[in-house]
Amino acid sequence: MENPLRGLPAPPALGAAALPPGTYAGQVVLVTGGGTGLGKAIAAEFARLGADVVIASRRAEQLKAAREELAAVPGAGRVSAAVCDIRDPERVAEVFDAAQAAFGLPDVLVNNAAANFPSPAEDLSPNAWRAVVDITLTGTWFMTREFGRRHLTAGTPGSIVNIGASYAWTGGPGFAHSSAAKAGVKNLVETLAVEWGPYGIQINGLVPGLFPHADMTEDIRDGLERAAPDAKDARQPALRVGAPRELGWAATFLASPYARFITGHTLVVDGANWQRRSVVNPEVVPVRTQLGRGPFAS
Repeated sequence: MENPLRGLPAPPALGAAALPPGTYAGQVVLVTGGGTGLGKAIAAEFARLGADVVIASRRAEQLKAAREELAAVPGAGRVSAAVCDIRDPERVAEVFDAAQAAFGLPDVLVNNAAANFPSPAEDLSPNAWRAVVDITLTGTWFMTREFGRRHLTAGTPGSIVNIGASYAWTGGPGFAHSSAAKAGVKNLVETLAVEWGPYGIQINGLVPGLFPHADMTEDIRDGLERAAPDAKDARQPALRVGAPRELGWAATFLASPYARFITGHTLVVDGANWQRRSVVNPEVVPVRTQLGRGPFAS
């Protein structure tokens, strides 16, 4: 008997566009964490649609390579790169100044930069907590605040896309610092959509599922490598993982003229994985055990 389990179809090929060519011609898009991984994939799809793209990251060497790669995307507008630690509000303002001088005030902001690593909650030091929350939540706020204030001053519309995580709803055992921060990021979407909507500024969230890419955190990569060859697909309801360009397509839609009445919403792009539940709950394995940690000792 033929196996009825086929999963969701594969996406169109890299280079396809979900929106009309030139949708973002004359528009400026600023992407944090745009030097690698999903941030670069998102930036590429905006570039493909004609945007002038500014990518920001803390690592200059990654930005140089990414800038060259994005400039070569067919249909791309101009591409610029800026070294930025989003935890520093003065540096954030300088990046906006540079972007505005080069291309104009960014029309779209994608808050992709974040930090994360697994840890039992009781093992998190104050510095570890601050490192993740300061980048993921406070840095996102500094970028968002700068973008909003400049558009409010100029009287111009704008669009913000915050990259979130599904454990903003569910909690994230083993990731107390990150899940708390991402819950804050999600709440900013819902709060600012109401505050800034009357001024023409929309803000939405975008949650990725499993999208394998070069700069995945070591713990995620190790987990995939320990699994059987096809286990990462078999553990997704879609029976496949995501292609980074699929997240880029979602981001370009949310910030596009075709989604102007969508604001305050968080879109999950994960093949329904976060909604999966077992008919019979599996045995509870404490986080410390899952991470290979011994008994807690203060």
